[in-house]
Amino acid sequence: MSLTRTLIDVRPLRTSPVFRRLLIGRTVSVLGSFMTMVTVMFQVWDTTHSTVWSGAVGLAQAVPLVVVGLFAGSWADRGDRRRIFLAATVGQAVCSLLLAVQGFTGGVPVAGVLVLVAAQSSFGAVGGPAAGVFLPRLLPREQVAAGLALNQVTAQAGMLVGPALGGLLLGWTSVGVCYLVDALTFVCAFYGAFGLPALPPEGEPARPGLHGVLDGLRFLTRHRVVRGALITDLAATVLSMPVSLFPLINAERFGGDPRTLGLFLSALAVGGVAASAFSGSVTRLARPGLVMLCGATAWGVALALFGLMTRPWPALALLVAAGAADALSVVSRATIVQTRTPDALLGRVTAAEQIVGQAGPHLGNLRGGLVAGWTSGATALVTGGLLCVLAVAYVGASTPELRKGPTGGP
Repeated sequence: MSLTRTLIDVRPLRTSPVFRRLLIGRTVSVLGSFMTMVTVMFQVWDTTHSTVWSGAVGLAQAVPLVVVGLFAGSWADRGDRRRIFLAATVGQAVCSLLLAVQGFTGGVPVAGVLVLVAAQSSFGAVGGPAAGVFLPRLLPREQVAAGLALNQVTAQAGMLVGPALGGLLLGWTSVGVCYLVDALTFVCAFYGAFGLPALPPEGEPARPGLHGVLDGLRFLTRHRVVRGALITDLAATVLSMPVSLFPLINAERFGGDPRTLGLFLSALAVGGVAASAFSGSVTRLARPGLVMLCGATAWGVALALFGLMTRPWPALALLVAAGAADALSVVSRATIVQTRTPDALLGRVTAAEQIVGQAGPHLGNLRGGLVAGWTSGATALVTGGLLCVLAVAYVGASTPELRKGPTGGP
């Protein structure tokens, strides 16, 4: 196999100027979002020195994604997705501007900061399902997986670079400047999407309110392939998410060295970037179901083995492997969702995928912490990884459509 076919497939960048502009805007915006994440955490801790308030930051981000996301998909399936995304982007930018104002003035209590964080997360929950329709409508079907891989590699790169840039900017300037920079990055996202054509739903628009939400849920329960894709993601995150266990494992096995802990957090992202950069052969394979199942299984195996490691370098290598497997699984799951869901339902299904992607890791970190409290960090990792493998094996056995080549049918 040639190196060209192994490297990430860049055909969408060559063939679609609209996608190219959209990707650039999204990349800049993701970078700003990770910078803001660090800035909010720093400001809240610096103001309160309270772990409770620091934990509330994650809650302020996650709850709106779940609550608003349930209805956002229905809204996206009733109107022009382009306009909805642009309006949501403006809302996020305004929230960043208000965060910048309070950062410069210093007159807003921490609760007010969290309200702004929750408002920005709510706008993100609205924009996400609307953006979920972009790639299937802009790219040929055979290039959708490649477009998703390009999105993934830029997101992983933002996860690596964004927090570091946020920390440097905080050291050089102030929280107000960091928030202001984030607000400016939303201008790039707005520009990237502004040139899109109108994207109303193809087919019957969603029914208003709860009826539309229930229609989307009924589709998920009946479509075996899409349902299997989301269950696989839940198995990988809820049963074996390792991040909350890193400090404990670091203390149990590696002397509590903060440098080792930092490397644990980076290793997953390094693996994700590497796998996405060399995803060309996988995205061209046109078997996203099989790739997703294999990737989720490899994630569970790598994390179970990580729980047994007593030396740092093999442990880091396993985390890199886990991050790589997860990245390929995520791209494949998104490919299944976006190519097997009718356009008229895609906003609602993307919203469900967004909720699973956001809530799953939080629940997984909670599960890991509880099991570790009863037993040990190693036990929580090993049992979680094995449970993930068993759950994925069950999904693969009960959903043969995911194993047998191009996904189709219910």
